[in-house]
Amino acid sequence: MIHALRRLPLVPLLLALIACAACTSASGASAGLDSPAKKEIAMRLVSSAENSSLDWTAQYGYIEDIGDGRGYTAGIVGFCTGCGDLLQVVQRYTDARPDNRLAAFIPALRAVRGGDSHQGLGRAFTDAWKAAAGDPAMRKAQDAERDRLYFDPAVSRAKTDGLGTLGQFIYYDAYVMHGYGDSRGSVGFRTIREQALRTAESPGRGGDETRYLHAFLDARAAAIRREPSHSDTSRIDTAQRVFLDRGNLALDPPLDWKVYGDSYHLAAE
Repeated sequence: MIHALRRLPLVPLLLALIACAACTSASGASAGLDSPAKKEIAMRLVSSAENSSLDWTAQYGYIEDIGDGRGYTAGIVGFCTGCGDLLQVVQRYTDARPDNRLAAFIPALRAVRGGDSHQGLGRAFTDAWKAAAGDPAMRKAQDAERDRLYFDPAVSRAKTDGLGTLGQFIYYDAYVMHGYGDSRGSVGFRTIREQALRTAESPGRGGDETRYLHAFLDARAAAIRREPSHSDTSRIDTAQRVFLDRGNLALDPPLDWKVYGDSYHLAAE
C-alpha cells in the first residue's frame, strides 16, 4: 500500500530549508573553490606566494631560474622546465598557434626535463616566453594547463575528502608547489596527504575538518623544510594557518595574511 505523504506546514518547512542552506554556506561547501569568485581569491593567494603580488594576471610573462633545481620557473603558477609542465604549456600553445616563437624550443624543453639545465634555451627562450605572454592563445594555454594539472585535480580530491573551500585551496596550493607525486628532493601532494591521514581522519572519513587540515599543514610544512631550496613556511604559518585558526573554512574575505614577510589584504566584496 502506498501511504499518503504527511503535509508539513509551509512556514516551518521554509525555515528548515533556509537553515539547511545557511549551514551549507557556513562550511564553505556550497560555493567551493571552483566558483568564479573563490577561484579568483585562490589565484591571488597563490600569486602572493609565487610572485609577491596579488595581480596574478600580470604573471603570464614571468620567467626566471630561482635556483631550486627545476630550471626556469614561469607563468601564473610557476610552470618549470625541469618538471615538464612548462613544456606542456608550450605544446598546447603550439597546437593553437603553430607559428609561435616558442615552438622551436620544444625539442630543447623535452631534453631538459628532470633537471635544471638551460641547454638550448637561454635568453632567446626567456625573451620568446615574455613576448608570447601578450597573446591570448598563450594565456589560454597557461589557464588550461593550470586547471588540468593542478586546480581541477586538487579541488576534486578535496571534495572527495569532504573539505570545504579553505581545504580545497590548501590542497590546490600544495599541488602547485609540490606537484602530485614525489620527485628528486621534493615530497609531493600524495605523500603529504598520506602523512596527514596517519594523524587525523579527513571529514570524508568522519573526521573533524579543522583537525585534519592542521595535520595536513603540519605535514606540508615538514615537507617544505626538507627541500634544500625551500625552508620558508610562511605561506602556511602566516597565511593558510591564520585562516584556519580563525575558523574561516569558507575562505570568505576580508582576508589578511603574510608571505615571506610581506602583508596582503583582500577586502570583503
